[in-house]
Amino acid sequence: MRAEADAEAAQRASGLRIRLLDRIEEHAAVRALIEEVWHAGEGAPPVTADLLSAIRVSGGYVSGAFDEQGLAAASLGFFGPPSQRRLHSHITGALARTRGTGIGHAMKLHQRAWALREGVETITWTFDPLVRRNAYFNIVKLGASVTDYLPDLYGAMDDAINRDDITDRALARWPLTHAGVVAAASGRTASMHRAEFASAVVALRPDPSESPVLGDRDADLVLIGIPADIESMRATDSAKATAWRLAVRATLGTLLDEGAVVRGFDRDGWYILDRTETP
Repeated sequence: MRAEADAEAAQRASGLRIRLLDRIEEHAAVRALIEEVWHAGEGAPPVTADLLSAIRVSGGYVSGAFDEQGLAAASLGFFGPPSQRRLHSHITGALARTRGTGIGHAMKLHQRAWALREGVETITWTFDPLVRRNAYFNIVKLGASVTDYLPDLYGAMDDAINRDDITDRALARWPLTHAGVVAAASGRTASMHRAEFASAVVALRPDPSESPVLGDRDADLVLIGIPADIESMRATDSAKATAWRLAVRATLGTLLDEGAVVRGFDRDGWYILDRTETP
C-alpha cells in the first residue's frame, strides 16, 4: 500500500520510531509530554491519561514517536460522525530536541496510513492561521485544504502558547486519497508564489512596522499576507498581535464564509484565495 510506504519512508528519514500507544503508563507519558510542550497552567492539562485511554479503547488514534531518550512526540485523534468516515486530529506535539527531524510530517503520514486501514476517508484538524510555518506545512507539505474559519473556537486557554490570545482557528481538511494529497505524501508538493497571480488584489498585508493594513478583496483572486513571526509578536506587542487576529478574521474568515477557496500558500506568508472556485 502506497500510504504505508510513504509513512515508513518519512519515519526512517526522521530517525524516530512511531507506534500506537495502548497502555495507561504510555498515556501518562503523553500527558506529561503535551504539558511540557504547551506549558499548561497548573491543574489544566490539555489532555489526561484517562481520556487518552478512553480514546484508544473506543477505537481512536493515540500514537507516540520515540528516540533514544524515550517518548519525543505524540498525537491523538478521535472520530467524527460515522457517516462522514472522518478522523479529527486534535493534538500533535513534539519536544524541542526533535526540531529538524521532520517528525511532524512523519507522524501525519503514520496517522494517514492508519486511518486508511480503518476505512477513514478524511482527516480534519485545526491550526492557527496566523502561524506561517503551520499554514505552509498544512496546505503545501500535506496538501490539505482550508475549509472553515472558526472564531474563538477554544475560548480562553491557560497555556503558554495561547494564554491571553483569541483562539481563532482554521479548519484543515485532508481527503486521504485525493490526487493532491497522494502526491504530497510522496514528496511532490504543489508550491505557489504570489508573483504568479498578477491580477490578484491584496486584502491584507503587513506594513514596514509589521502592523496589519487592510486593502481590497473585491476581485476573483485575493491575497492575504500574515506577519513573519506572530508568536514573538504576542510576547512583545500583544495589542498588535490582537489587531492581526481581528484583521485575519475580517479577511480570511469572511472570504471563507462567502465560499472562497484557498488555492495555496506562498512560503513568504501569503494565502492565495480564489472567489470563483467552489469547495
